[in-house]
Amino acid sequence: MRIRRRILIYFVSAVTILAALSLTTVFILFSEYREEEFQQRQRAKIILTINLISQYKEQSENLSKAMDELSINDFFDEKLLIYDGKKTLIFSSIDDLSINDPETILYTLSPETSWIETKEGEYDVIGTYYEKDDKSYYGISKAYDEYGISKLEFLKNTLGIIFLGILVTVVMLSYFLAQKLARPITQLSEDIKHFKFNASQNQLLKLPASGLVEIDQLYQSFNILLKRTNESMAFQKHAVQHISHELKTPISILVSELERLKGDVNDHMLADHLTQLTNKAKFLGEIIHSLLQISKVEAGQELDVSEVRIDELLFELVEDFRIIAPEFTFDFQLDFSGEELNEDRLKVMANPVILKQAFQNLLSNCLAYSNNETASIQISCNSHKELSISFSNPGESLSSQEQELLFDHFFRGKNSQGKVGFGLGLVLTKKIIKLTGGTIRYLNHSTLENTFIVRIPLR
Repeated sequence: MRIRRRILIYFVSAVTILAALSLTTVFILFSEYREEEFQQRQRAKIILTINLISQYKEQSENLSKAMDELSINDFFDEKLLIYDGKKTLIFSSIDDLSINDPETILYTLSPETSWIETKEGEYDVIGTYYEKDDKSYYGISKAYDEYGISKLEFLKNTLGIIFLGILVTVVMLSYFLAQKLARPITQLSEDIKHFKFNASQNQLLKLPASGLVEIDQLYQSFNILLKRTNESMAFQKHAVQHISHELKTPISILVSELERLKGDVNDHMLADHLTQLTNKAKFLGEIIHSLLQISKVEAGQELDVSEVRIDELLFELVEDFRIIAPEFTFDFQLDFSGEELNEDRLKVMANPVILKQAFQNLLSNCLAYSNNETASIQISCNSHKELSISFSNPGESLSSQEQELLFDHFFRGKNSQGKVGFGLGLVLTKKIIKLTGGTIRYLNHSTLENTFIVRIPLR
């Protein structure tokens, strides 16, 4: 999930929950206040009625009825009952509204229990005990708070509109803030994506004027990483160049001495062994030369390329391998469409030295991992865009887990047990094929077959 979306979701969620809780609390508090205030008004009317009854007891009945007629509209839909100390009804309002089970409320009231409140639907019902002039009175009131309920409904609608307004405002504000906060990180991501690494120039990311300490620290950390990478690659490049350069001369001398020694001996068997040693020394020299070429490319220099005819290069390599392993057989196949072969579909633009090294590594693999001293090389030149070369040999294949690590440094599969190698040949081969603009992949159509397919763009 993108960081701006996280900021948007987290901020909107937090503010929305906070606003919802706050507005809900306001509504609940107002609802409680409305109920409490209305019940106190009911009690005040009960006390007023009791006071009037006590003060004008001779005319209490007529006066109470007159007062009831005058104040009947104080509360919407109200019923008022007044009882004396013996819990005998002495006053009842003229309203037709009935109270459910007033006897239970009446007999619950006492000097110790002087207040009872309950609800009957939307009606507030209270019962209270009151003393006047050493006389005890009980009052029960049931009424509907029309104005209070109306105000509560208005408040609910108002809070709902306020909540929607807050929600819309928060979403818009969060989107703006998320864009603003994520912009420096997005810029850093874009800078890294479009950064072209060149170890020879010690390039660094330019620090933007973001004004954010964290972003500046990210840029600085990335530049520190770049600096260390530059130093590491410079050391690696110089190490490869120095080692390759120092080995090149003694290997050349070794090849010359072996060839001179081969001419001086009369034993044919010894001469064959010397020929094999000479070819192996030449292969080693070519590997060193390939490493030098690759290190030049990684140092930013242009790779020398020329037109290379793939079939001739492979024929030359196969002949060299026949000297090293005369008992091994390479089956060479050329696949093309039409009656005549178009030679242009066998030519690619590449550095012949390093390309030869890549194919040599693949042929060496065939030699090492074949279980019957045979392998096949198939060149498919039916495409107008690319040339496909496959190297296949019978033998124990790799598992799916091993295939994922095949082109990693120093990896060797189970089928390499007891065989000489360091797990670097295929890494070098893939790098060379990539430098030519091509691709390489491994296939196994059965558990007893290994196939490498190389595709190189035509010139």
